[in-house]
Amino acid sequence: MFKVGNNLKLSTKIVILSFFSVLLVILVGGLVMVKRVADTMENEMGMRALAIARTMAQMPPIQDNIENPEGWKIIQPIAEKTRVATGTEYIVVVGMNGLRYSHPVADRIGKPFTGEDLAPALSDQEIISPARGVLGPSIRALVPVKIDDGTRQVGVVAVGILTPTPVSIYHSIRLEVFLVFLLCSMLGFLGSIFLARRIKKAMFRMEPEEIATLLEERIALFQALGEGIIAIDSQCRITVLNAAAIRILGLGDNSHTGRIITDVIADSSLPRVLESGEPEYNQERLINNVVIITNRVPVRVSGVVVGAVATFRDRTEIHRLAEELTGVKAFVEALRVQNHEHLNRLHTIAGLIQLKQHSDALEYVFDVTEEQQNITTFLTRRIKDNSIAGLILGKYSRAREIRANMTIDPDSLLSRLPGKLDSNALVVIMGNLLENAIHALKSSTGEEKNIYLYISDRNRLINIIVRDSGPGIPVPIRECIFKNGFSTKSEAGHGLGLYIVKEHVKAAGGSIFVECPPEGGTVFEINIPF
Repeated sequence: MFKVGNNLKLSTKIVILSFFSVLLVILVGGLVMVKRVADTMENEMGMRALAIARTMAQMPPIQDNIENPEGWKIIQPIAEKTRVATGTEYIVVVGMNGLRYSHPVADRIGKPFTGEDLAPALSDQEIISPARGVLGPSIRALVPVKIDDGTRQVGVVAVGILTPTPVSIYHSIRLEVFLVFLLCSMLGFLGSIFLARRIKKAMFRMEPEEIATLLEERIALFQALGEGIIAIDSQCRITVLNAAAIRILGLGDNSHTGRIITDVIADSSLPRVLESGEPEYNQERLINNVVIITNRVPVRVSGVVVGAVATFRDRTEIHRLAEELTGVKAFVEALRVQNHEHLNRLHTIAGLIQLKQHSDALEYVFDVTEEQQNITTFLTRRIKDNSIAGLILGKYSRAREIRANMTIDPDSLLSRLPGKLDSNALVVIMGNLLENAIHALKSSTGEEKNIYLYISDRNRLINIIVRDSGPGIPVPIRECIFKNGFSTKSEAGHGLGLYIVKEHVKAAGGSIFVECPPEGGTVFEINIPF
């Protein structure tokens, strides 16, 4: 077998291999065809020889003279005349002693007939058999010669027709074979070029070595990326799962390739993207207790969706870093609000001094100082987590800014957290609940704006209650508030808060309840066991 050089282009290799494949098929097909033609011709010639031999065996001159030693003088002319008329190679009449009474070569008359098929013919059997006689390979028929109404055999008539060899058959049709070979070769060559171009187009005009290099680079890139990458095909089976995805989602190993995506990640949204063909960008999800920001896009080939890819970043670590940032942000917010309040208070003090109300000014200063000191001291003593304390202080100041009264239950106490709930998650939970309460009161037209907060870790249970005196949540949408993307706020960028709260509570093994009392307002209660 030939070996195609490695330095040839793919299209050249395809043309060469396809051309020689077509050539091989033509050669094999030609040989099979010639063999079949030879077999057919041999069978037809055998039947023809048998018919001629039967006719000769029934001729009276043959029957009457075959037992006469001088009978060859009568039989030979008849046999030769018949041979020439029928176009056979030889007609040999043989007596029961095996000696010839006729032959195309007169010198062989009277000599023994050769061939293993003579014995069955002398035993009253008709025989058709291939043979190689003195004139060459032939197909011959041997028919018994009988007299006395067919009761006694007196000899055998052998009629032979030289059979063409495959080579002779090929020589007889070589022009036709050459034309067919030329036509098929041209069609095979043109088809090879067309096939090579189609394959190259499907491979984006790239060579296999380039594709292999590109694939290795892509694999290395996927594995080196800090972002998780998951790809599925049209059957929702995982085709790509890089190391970052395994690490972020805690999947263990890479044995998940080839499995259905929902068997590995139950709530994956990739099948939805595959079905809709619409991309989804920058969506925050909680999967396997890991908060991720994910982009999901369909994969199209020639306009047809054949798969989908998801890339995602681990937000858990960022949220942990945000634990400190959230506390700092809360303190900054508190300082901003307090700065605004202090300016108002300074103006009040300045006005009292200008009015010569020095005692009132001094009393006002003591009252303001005492209030601020009380809330700070309370949070420092009762809330041991600085991030949570800073968050509550910031929301307390935010409530004052919108002229709302925020009450922190004096029995509140937080000294520890369950193993499944970290400080960052609790900041997210309480921050969203308090901010929603402030937002509800901000748009409220009621005379009283009150927020109540209770948090406790007693009885091995984190219990959080947030109640506001706002307008409440209408019954039709009460079941939808925890859905991803649902929001009653008109501004963009909302709709994730309560969904994230629910996911954090669920991940910690807790429960969340919402109630709207008849007197108005909204109550959220969260219970998370240790």
